[in-house]
Amino acid sequence: MKDFVITTDSNCDLLPEYIKEKGVGIIPHYYELNDTVYGEEVNLTPKEFYDSMRNGLMPTTMASNPAVIHSTFLKYINEGTDILHISFSSALSGGYSNVAAGARELCEEYTEAVIIVFDTLNASLGQGLMIMKAVELKEAGKSLTEIVQWLESHRENFCVQFTVDNLFHLQRGGRISKMTAIVGSMINIKPILVINEEGRLVSAGTVRGRKKSLSTIVSNMAEQMGSFIDNPGTICVVHGDAAEDAEHVVKLIKEKVKDAHVIVNVISPSIGAHSGPGAIGICFFGERSVNY
Repeated sequence: MKDFVITTDSNCDLLPEYIKEKGVGIIPHYYELNDTVYGEEVNLTPKEFYDSMRNGLMPTTMASNPAVIHSTFLKYINEGTDILHISFSSALSGGYSNVAAGARELCEEYTEAVIIVFDTLNASLGQGLMIMKAVELKEAGKSLTEIVQWLESHRENFCVQFTVDNLFHLQRGGRISKMTAIVGSMINIKPILVINEEGRLVSAGTVRGRKKSLSTIVSNMAEQMGSFIDNPGTICVVHGDAAEDAEHVVKLIKEKVKDAHVIVNVISPSIGAHSGPGAIGICFFGERSVNY
């Protein structure tokens, strides 16, 4: 069986030490702040990035660079390995289209090369959990084709519950109207968001107050886990420079899910530019059949 490598993009929010240990290839997504483009060799720390937003700077984001996609994939082709690229949701970014186009171009030129681009229809550590599962299956001896088949049959089981602290970042991204953001902020409304089966971020309701929003996403998680709650696997908590709230959510999760294994990471800037400081998400294995 020909060897293959698993690659993804920087929106997966996997821990750096995991990426290094498992040899996962990363294609960056980019963000621009104060006329400087970040995302490849130059990056802000999470604290610097989110503080800049707190101070009123508004970053813009860019999907993956076709030249970087080409050079990354060509390196693996020249090493004689096939490629499984596990991508950020095509409904949330042009990154999937860029990678798919790059893969097609290279496979036309290098006819022996195999590059499969898998659309997670997910984001952040919802996407990251899929990569972790793919790595686990690869280490168990599964082929590239077998892994893709497993991911396709379980894609809807990777779930995300999400809330933000500042409605105006959602308004900037076109998720809600300016009037909704103004009125909602005045009365301390917090949205509950999910990624639906089309890979889009959609509303699953609203609650009043930060603490209520955090407890609600945990309660929703426990309900959505359904039959998987007794064998939850890894549960992920992601945050927009809100470590204290993230730890509170971890505590709530462990009260709901016995023996939960929880990992925590910061939301990458190319997602955080839209969700803002204080955003909190939970990514887990469950039943994404709920209609929102």
